[in-house]
Amino acid sequence: MERRIIMATGLNQQLWASADILRGKMDASEYKNYLLGLIFYKYLSDAQLREVYEQENGKTDTFPERSTQYAGFMEWYEEDKDDLIENIQPKQGYFIQPDQLFYHYRIKADNYEFNLTDLQAGFNELERQGEEFSGLFADIDLNSTKLGSNAQQRNVTITEVLRALDEIDLFEHNGDVIGDAYEYLIGMFAAGAGKKAGEFYTPQAVSRIMSEITSIGQESRAPFHIYDPAMGSGSLMLNIRRYLINPNQVHYHGQELNTTTFNLARMNLILHGVDKERMNLNNGDTLDADWPSEEPYQFDSVVMNPPYSAKWSAADKFLSDPRFERFGKLAPKSKADFAFLLHGFYHLKESGTMGIVLPHGVLFRGAAEGTIRQALLEMGAIDAVIGLPANIFFGTSIPTTVIILKKNRSRRDVLFIDASQDFEKQKNQNVLLDEHIDKIVSTYKKREDIERYAHVASFDEIQENDFNLNIPRYVDTFEEEEPVDLVAVNTNLLKINEELVQQDQTLLSLINDFSESEENQAMIESMRLLLRGGHDE
Repeated sequence: MERRIIMATGLNQQLWASADILRGKMDASEYKNYLLGLIFYKYLSDAQLREVYEQENGKTDTFPERSTQYAGFMEWYEEDKDDLIENIQPKQGYFIQPDQLFYHYRIKADNYEFNLTDLQAGFNELERQGEEFSGLFADIDLNSTKLGSNAQQRNVTITEVLRALDEIDLFEHNGDVIGDAYEYLIGMFAAGAGKKAGEFYTPQAVSRIMSEITSIGQESRAPFHIYDPAMGSGSLMLNIRRYLINPNQVHYHGQELNTTTFNLARMNLILHGVDKERMNLNNGDTLDADWPSEEPYQFDSVVMNPPYSAKWSAADKFLSDPRFERFGKLAPKSKADFAFLLHGFYHLKESGTMGIVLPHGVLFRGAAEGTIRQALLEMGAIDAVIGLPANIFFGTSIPTTVIILKKNRSRRDVLFIDASQDFEKQKNQNVLLDEHIDKIVSTYKKREDIERYAHVASFDEIQENDFNLNIPRYVDTFEEEEPVDLVAVNTNLLKINEELVQQDQTLLSLINDFSESEENQAMIESMRLLLRGGHDE
């Protein structure tokens, strides 16, 4: 953990330096696209240099300076270019020409010879090397006037960004590079932009809770299929690998409406070594048209952090949609929360587990939402409700809940966990620590009552509450104040009054010793009257 923090700090410092170059030129939601795209390109370039070095020198945990790696690469390339490409491309899934490597651009930048057209050519060439790379850099407009009013100024801007980003050793960063970078940029600069765009990045802590819980009982399943219908950067899906025996046999199925974010998720999965055979991603509207509709369309784990209370059409046609028809009602137009939930639940295997993050309103709001919630409870679909602290998500300070759902349950009870008070306050965010996460997961596994923290509510109890799942109805976190000892309070007041009287008498004695004159006579007399009056009372 300590090493992860150190590496993240190094990443953050260089991201700050890189972002500082672009701040003021464009909105944070725009410049994060440049930074994340360039980090991705750098990663692929540096990974290619490492692969060449290992093919020539054998597997190793330590690598020489990149100048040495680059020299070895160039030696092989100049000696037999075709042989090099034949050895590297099948293994990496791509091949970047020497003059298009990120390290080559860095050398050019240091010598003030870098040209934006060369970088654009590198992007274009990589996008031609397979479907998984197609359109990945569409959001990086190197001709944007926001980078500079003319070509020379734009060249200088990107040159500075390249040099700053190239200081990051992505292989020393022990973690989710794209996810960590995205979280840092959103947290430091773009909380407002993220909210405006309807994007809510799922903090790693929340992702861990959902991943660990949805993997319980399925740890040895292979292949393992996970689905996120609102995948954002894809990090929520990637976390499942920590809890499976065969992490390299996970198949990732995800959909994302925002094209920029969709490309970000593709980058993220590639960075984590996910090959195209295990990557099934779609750029589309999850609610408007069901996807996927072909096999496989049901999954071992469904995880989701959709945009909260988003608008959707709620058109009558959806009443006959297999995702929603059995519930008789549709989520309201102004709040699509239950539409997302039912979509995910439809795509869950009978043996699978689903976790979804939503605002607390879904637990108690009435009308159509109440009808849907009651139907889910009557079929035993809601397994657990976990209340999280407020202010742990970037872009919104509202408290949220993780709802765990299952199919084919033999019971209809619901485990309530109130974890809303377990966090560490850090700057502008509340943070869940390992101990808080472990407590939540442990409580979920034991499924027992814990005073002021957890309660297993029977179906009858829930029915008596009119199917309202508001957590305080089931977990009483109220702590009574100690009763006030009125006798002790009265004794203390009498003692204080005696002390005041003694102080007044002392002060009056001092005043009587004053020498009176025409100037101060009136003032001294008024003070005597005031003290005597207070004493008489």
